[in-house]
Amino acid sequence: MLDFLQFDAFLTRILELPPLVLWAFFCFSNFLENVFPPWPGDTVTVFSGFLSSSPGSPLSFLSVVMATYLGNLLGALVMYFFGEKFLIFLKRSRFPFLSALYEEENLHKTLEWFRRHEIVVVLLSRFSAGIRFFVSIVAGMSKMNVIKFVVLYTIAISLWCGLLLLGGSVMGTHWNQIVVMLSYYNRAIGFLLLCLFLYFLYQIMKKRNTKLT
Repeated sequence: MLDFLQFDAFLTRILELPPLVLWAFFCFSNFLENVFPPWPGDTVTVFSGFLSSSPGSPLSFLSVVMATYLGNLLGALVMYFFGEKFLIFLKRSRFPFLSALYEEENLHKTLEWFRRHEIVVVLLSRFSAGIRFFVSIVAGMSKMNVIKFVVLYTIAISLWCGLLLLGGSVMGTHWNQIVVMLSYYNRAIGFLLLCLFLYFLYQIMKKRNTKLT
């Protein structure tokens, strides 16, 4: 009961904020999620969907959709152009650690693989917080057509964030149940990505051992 009263008081204070402040916060939250993965962007997105459907909300569902889209797209583009510059920086770097990251053969194979599957990879990137950050960078490194990237990322945002916003709006005061489901979903995806990463490392070590023998 106390938790409910605390949340009710919190919600009341949120609803008293100026609409522009709320809109800017949700927009920035989605931007930050793309450049700083630990930020709980999906949770904030679900909450924004719930807030838009709350009685007396200063924001409409459409305005929340626009904040979500604009923030995500700007964040993705920042990391896309960062990827372009980062590749050049790696090539020119004289620091041992950074130059070790740039191995012509492995990087070339990675970028070639991305170019072959870029449509699927970008579309699915929004469905995992663990990879959306890196996909935008690799898209920039591979010099993917920026218009193509924007179109594909727009579709991805519409699918994933649309589900979160709609879920938060429909679930109402039970929006936090979606966050619980998201935590299980992210754990499962994270475990799968970890397994793939370990398999990738195993293949690299196996190839190196073969060359040494």
